[in-house]
Amino acid sequence: MDKVVNSAAEAVADIKDGDAVGVSGFGVSHGFPTHLIAAAAGRDVRDLTLVTNSLGGTGVDAFLPEAFVKAGRVSKLVASFSARAGGKAPSADRVSAVKLEIELVPQGILVERLRAAGAGIGPFYSPVGATTTLAEGKEKRTFDRDYVLEHPLHLDFALIYAAVADRAGNVAFLGASQNLGPSFAKAAKTTIVQVDKVVEVGELSPSEVDLPGIFVDRVVESSEPRAATWPPTRDSDERRQYGNKVGWAPSEMGARIAALLPEHSYVNLGVGLPTQVSDYITERDIVLHAENGALGYQDRPSLEQADMDAFNAGGEPVTFGPGASVFDSVSAFEMARGGHLDAVILGAFQVQPDGSFANWTTPEMGGGAVGGAMDLTVNPGQLIIAMRHTERNGQPKLVNQCQYAHTDTRCVDLIVTDLAVIERDKDGFVLRDMAPGFTPEEIIALTEAPLRVNLWPEGQRIGSEQRAS
Repeated sequence: MDKVVNSAAEAVADIKDGDAVGVSGFGVSHGFPTHLIAAAAGRDVRDLTLVTNSLGGTGVDAFLPEAFVKAGRVSKLVASFSARAGGKAPSADRVSAVKLEIELVPQGILVERLRAAGAGIGPFYSPVGATTTLAEGKEKRTFDRDYVLEHPLHLDFALIYAAVADRAGNVAFLGASQNLGPSFAKAAKTTIVQVDKVVEVGELSPSEVDLPGIFVDRVVESSEPRAATWPPTRDSDERRQYGNKVGWAPSEMGARIAALLPEHSYVNLGVGLPTQVSDYITERDIVLHAENGALGYQDRPSLEQADMDAFNAGGEPVTFGPGASVFDSVSAFEMARGGHLDAVILGAFQVQPDGSFANWTTPEMGGGAVGGAMDLTVNPGQLIIAMRHTERNGQPKLVNQCQYAHTDTRCVDLIVTDLAVIERDKDGFVLRDMAPGFTPEEIIALTEAPLRVNLWPEGQRIGSEQRAS
């Protein structure tokens, strides 16, 4: 059984108008089957349903899912990211050549809907996003908590990337590049995999096979070596000015959060400021988790030292420490939603005193960047927010009521800004620590929501105290 075809163009030649096409890949640049995308997006087909985690990022010299949208091939987009904050990528609506229907899906539910399709399972109830605008129009039920009904996501074609495949279609991924690939492959009638290398049957041992050939229909060997691509480097030392004083730099925020974490804990780091924490846990008994499928990763190396298959949820390079493991995104979200994490650290646009927060959309974005945050808040252990204390224009981010759509409600336990450490209890926000040189009165003046003062003793770490209700 030889599944190798001669070219990407031959592999995608039977994609037709109206098909549902899934494209795997993670973040703005990792693990996209660029040759298959180029061939498929170049075909004269219309009214595709494009299912993908994200459209990719601008400034990346590669064909990414955005190519389908730009070419006017897509009438419906199902994705976790239709836009990104900070200008990393334009919104889908702004690049589409035709009118586009957009369905935003939390990342863990995206892979779970694909998994259900591949496993022959019908609709299922999920608590993810049940209290958000993404639940509008869905059937809702209350069991131990609120749930919404989700439906399997069937594909006509899946285009995925892997490192190696044999001629029978058995596939081996490298490092964290497995992520969403298996879910897309299993949900499709026809799965096409682009690989760096094709080997003969028998050269992959059974234990090396991550995706058995029964799920793969066609294999295409890349025509040129894969190049490493990384998101723009963030300035870890940028201090924001508040009057005539400056707050903590992102690196110092990362160190402060790391110091708050207890030993012997599993911790998820979200995108943006939370990734700074990984640079300060190397000597600690803390195991980092990433929803792209990695457990036990550590600090962020320079790009010169980076392994293109070792990256965090923000797409930044990381190192894998002793005892690290890699897996697909289904397993990653089982660890999160199943309550196996001790803490989750996320960024946010705004947080309100009852613990509700917003971090996935603003009117300026023209879309949404849902990602995995809604899955991560289902059962997070301690939920910690890392963010600047105000916007650059001085607008407070600790507010009486979020102006943007909620990511989740009544779930935040602790906020670390570049000015303060703030805990939430049943009565609201409590100031626990401050950046050097600031007074409680200055922090209160920069905070819209009421803020009580009860400073921690020096060196306080998160313990096993009860979550606020």
